[in-house]
Amino acid sequence: MKDRIREMYMKKIMTSEDAVKVVKSGDTVFLGITSSTADALCDALEKRADQLEEVTLTTSHALGSSTLVSKLDKRAFRVVSCFLGPWERAAARLGSVDYTSIHLSQIDIWCSQVVPPDVAFLEVSPPDEEGYMSYGSSGVSFFDHIREAAKIIIVQVNKNAPWVYGDRNKIHISQVDIITEADRPLPTIDQNNADEAVQTISSHIIEQIPDGACIQLGLGNVSSTVGLGLGNKNDLGIHSELMTDSLMHLMKSGVVSNRYKKFKKWKSVTSFAYGTEELYRFIDHNKKMYFLPYTVVNDPVVIAKNDNFMSINTAFCIDLYGQVCADHLAGRQFSGTGGQVDFVRGAQMSKGGKSFMAVTSTNTNKRGERQSKIVAQLPKGSLVTTTRSDVQYVVTEYGCVDLKPLTMGDRAKALISLAHPDYREQLKEEAKALGIFS
Repeated sequence: MKDRIREMYMKKIMTSEDAVKVVKSGDTVFLGITSSTADALCDALEKRADQLEEVTLTTSHALGSSTLVSKLDKRAFRVVSCFLGPWERAAARLGSVDYTSIHLSQIDIWCSQVVPPDVAFLEVSPPDEEGYMSYGSSGVSFFDHIREAAKIIIVQVNKNAPWVYGDRNKIHISQVDIITEADRPLPTIDQNNADEAVQTISSHIIEQIPDGACIQLGLGNVSSTVGLGLGNKNDLGIHSELMTDSLMHLMKSGVVSNRYKKFKKWKSVTSFAYGTEELYRFIDHNKKMYFLPYTVVNDPVVIAKNDNFMSINTAFCIDLYGQVCADHLAGRQFSGTGGQVDFVRGAQMSKGGKSFMAVTSTNTNKRGERQSKIVAQLPKGSLVTTTRSDVQYVVTEYGCVDLKPLTMGDRAKALISLAHPDYREQLKEEAKALGIFS
């Protein structure tokens, strides 16, 4: 680090405990997101709970070791989130989460209009010689929108935060009000638990993916298994809001070349990464990776620039009209709208593109009862994530059907064929009772 930059850095550095003293009662404070959540600053703020009132904490799928949100002190704090992760779900059980439904392609609206922060906690990498700090594994997705909206910027410098290339991917020391340091391991997840049903679903999807396709995968066993199963394909491209371990392995094996992409050709495009430590090491200073905000990566028009775009998403359940419930089930918010609809639409706008909605035919609840995930009507209190007019391919272990060209009656019959055999007759009777077909 150059002497001038080091001097600027040292003038702004303080402990996390001192840094959070700028937070006042009534403030809105942004905590970070996913694998780029400012844990140490969160811990320091939690210790000030008895000094504060009506502080709004904003985040999205927060992860890490802090208990600020998961064991929320309701006298001091409330939470507003656009995508519930483990922290927010714990707070929701305490009745202290206000959820905002928004497509990730419009995350700038959430940052600037819904919850503009008085104080923003941003986890970043150590500065380079010019004084720039990278937004790390997840921050590029919308940290710059938060920076523009916030009154006070506090960065948590973490030597384990990877340096990522792209646009709007870094912040300069001169743009920061306070600097803290906290070297913590990044949150990790390892998904390799695919049962026979998931393997079969994945094989149905893989059959539909041609060489040269551009792919998007999300979290979950289906997406992970699809990614790991694409090893025999050639010249794939990556344009996915989430960078996963399975996509990393495809890059390492040479299956991904990004040769046929039209948007950022030769680059794997993403907004955030969440996975193993190996993944975080892989994206660090990797010039084959290109990180961009959600407003770009999730824009359906941008997605559609890539031919043969393949979008793979999952759901809790799908009704006989083709309505998808993927984030809010039976009156309970589990996650968020996220980018599902963005990629469903963008893939279908792409020349040769396809959108897949994958779901196992049944699940077993906490009481040990098996239930069909293909249902005549969504459970009472459930909300639609992706509309019937948007859904294209639906996949279960019993097959893969394109709903787009089908009438409502034929659509219901096709979906019943994808249900577990034990539930098909019941679904037929329910469909007749609803007047979907006679």
